[in-house]
Amino acid sequence: MNLKEKMIDWKNRLQDRHMLSVIVVLGAIIIGLGLFTYKRERDFRQASENSYNMAFFELVDYVDNVEAYLAKSLISTTPEHGAETLTHLWREANLAQSYLAQLPIGSQELENTSKFLNQVSDYSYTLSRKNIYQESLKQEELDNLKSLHDYSLELKNTLIQLSADMNDGRISWGELTKKGSIAFAQQVSNISQDSFSGLEENFHEYAGLIYDGAFSEHMTNPERKGLTGDNIDEQRANEIVKEFYGAENIEEITFNGLSENGNIPSFDFSVKLNKRQKDQRANISISQKGGHIVLVNDNKNVETEVISQEQANQIGKEFLSKKGFPNMKETYYLKQQGIVTINYAYNQDGVIIYSDLIKLKIALDNGEILGMETTGYLNSHEQRNLPQAKITKEEAKKTLNKNLEIISESLAVIPTEFQTELYCWEFKGRVDDTEFLVYINAETGREEDILIIQNTPDGTLTT
Repeated sequence: MNLKEKMIDWKNRLQDRHMLSVIVVLGAIIIGLGLFTYKRERDFRQASENSYNMAFFELVDYVDNVEAYLAKSLISTTPEHGAETLTHLWREANLAQSYLAQLPIGSQELENTSKFLNQVSDYSYTLSRKNIYQESLKQEELDNLKSLHDYSLELKNTLIQLSADMNDGRISWGELTKKGSIAFAQQVSNISQDSFSGLEENFHEYAGLIYDGAFSEHMTNPERKGLTGDNIDEQRANEIVKEFYGAENIEEITFNGLSENGNIPSFDFSVKLNKRQKDQRANISISQKGGHIVLVNDNKNVETEVISQEQANQIGKEFLSKKGFPNMKETYYLKQQGIVTINYAYNQDGVIIYSDLIKLKIALDNGEILGMETTGYLNSHEQRNLPQAKITKEEAKKTLNKNLEIISESLAVIPTEFQTELYCWEFKGRVDDTEFLVYINAETGREEDILIIQNTPDGTLTT
């Protein structure tokens, strides 16, 4: 049958009512699916728009509250009222930052705005603690609050203008999320870029405040201080994986891509090791900057325990020293299924730096290192300029509960939830059958934190 005859045959088939009905039904199904898909996409876009709008207008409200409480803090005359005002300010700044983070705008574009809100939160918390202790604010601190208020007023006014643009439909969240599209380029070149870059221009002279405390720069400096060295490529990262495990112990390495969304951009690999079950693979991440080991995890099965906790502690310290992490001291640990996870903190001249933390998983059958996590260390580590403690150990002891039986005492640097650090006296003690860690600020003599030590058959933890 030639081509012409085939075309005639197809035409005759189409004239058949049954065949025509099938085609009509199929066409209707295709159209229906298309309409359904379009509706779902439209509903999804609308839901996203609603979510972004809600986050934006919540941000506007909370920034308005931040500005109001900063204004009130400037005229407060008593520590009691000051503490209440600053506590409200701390809460509103935290909430404003959380809603800012929900907007579909890159962190680089709003980095200074986020940093500003973070500093307002942290500074107000620091000053509220002074007021709680019945201390009046110094003139320098009032001047800092005045500067914060001036910036908050600029931020508030810019957001109000942005809010008007949103209500008039001149800014579309949908277009802002399409960073690779022509529509986004046009949008950014007009209203959106001008408006959002206006937020950053408000802070062109804003360099951060000098906070009380020896380590206030830890929060204001976004640099990952322990992440040193030049950027590496995938090939070099692969070599580092071989160096870590030993090429002779590796059966296969699979590259899983460059992870850029995490705290530390890293090359991710899965590794098939010799003498492992077929379905067992280890995972390892190498930082793009400097080629540091960020994360290692190997789920090897451990049947018997031969190594003691003390031996595991020593194995871990020796391993870390060989890998370029000297002067690490074991702190807390958890033992499960023949594997112990130990937290190691950096020890600088006898001062424990709890911010510079590394976790190791050690097999208790042969001492093999099965896991490693260095994020805390890579984010925070540096040689600190530790000051002379203004509060002596004996003076700090006077603030402790008289029923606390002291077991050990030392200086320590502890991180806070606001990404700052505190220089403290650490007292380990016991009341009845419960052990505690009490931290007294070595600069001010304040009681900064109390932790309960939980000694269990599986490890030592804190709450």
